[in-house]
Amino acid sequence: MDINQLEVLVTVAKEKSFSRAADILGRTQPAISQAIRRLETDVGEKLFDRSSKDGTLTSAGNVLVEYAKQMLNLRKDAQSAIRELKDLHHGKVTISANEHTVFYLLPVIRVFRQRHPYIKVEVKRGVASRIPTEIIGREVELGVISFKPHDESVKSVAVEADELVMIVAPKHQFAGRGEVSIRDLGGENFVAHNAPSPYRDSVIEMFEKYSVPLNITVELPSLEAIKRLVESGAGVALVPKLTAQAELEQGTLAGVAVKELRLERRLHIIYRRNTVLSHAAQAFLDTAKGLQG
Repeated sequence: MDINQLEVLVTVAKEKSFSRAADILGRTQPAISQAIRRLETDVGEKLFDRSSKDGTLTSAGNVLVEYAKQMLNLRKDAQSAIRELKDLHHGKVTISANEHTVFYLLPVIRVFRQRHPYIKVEVKRGVASRIPTEIIGREVELGVISFKPHDESVKSVAVEADELVMIVAPKHQFAGRGEVSIRDLGGENFVAHNAPSPYRDSVIEMFEKYSVPLNITVELPSLEAIKRLVESGAGVALVPKLTAQAELEQGTLAGVAVKELRLERRLHIIYRRNTVLSHAAQAFLDTAKGLQG
């Protein structure tokens, strides 16, 4: 049996007439009769009492009509759900980002939620080097990374530039200076993230190049903890500027450029090449593109 045969069954049962069912469904009466005969053959039972002139259902017909109504309602619900996805009244976008790149997402999520309040945004914490693999494996639809992937299976869209900044407490001696030299930093106590990263390697190499001691006195597992410790005056830190943007704007931290450490990286949103993004993911990507400076 197929869904169209069940629709014919329900319509004939409701109208109690093969001819009226044919008019409603836009088909000929012989086509309606043939659909019912095929359905009876499929289920192995007579569905209508042919001795009756008003389309009376048999016991088997009554049972099947109830199931047919449920199946037709499910079809209608499925069609409605698909329309809601297309109209962005329902759905979810899944994104992978690390502790750095998630800060880029915050203003994008805010604008996206204002435009599409029915769409859930789910951000998974990922490791930068593994995020392209998560995309290829369909674990998430979108990813945010600070490098352009080389894998041909992944497409990337450059969305934001970020740079390294030294953060200090507002009362620190460097707080009022827009820029310092790396040679001024030999006596500073640095608070660092304990995870390896290209930023960290570049910083270490630069201090070695200029023969300046890099005094890392505290290592912490999160950028939030690093910022709180720097705010307390316990040291200084070199972090991606995006991760401290809110504190710099509020004045709870001060940002200082280091002349020799002009390290800038471009953030990219990535997704599987040759794939059709969900309506929600495409809308999120469009929002991100629209917010580029």
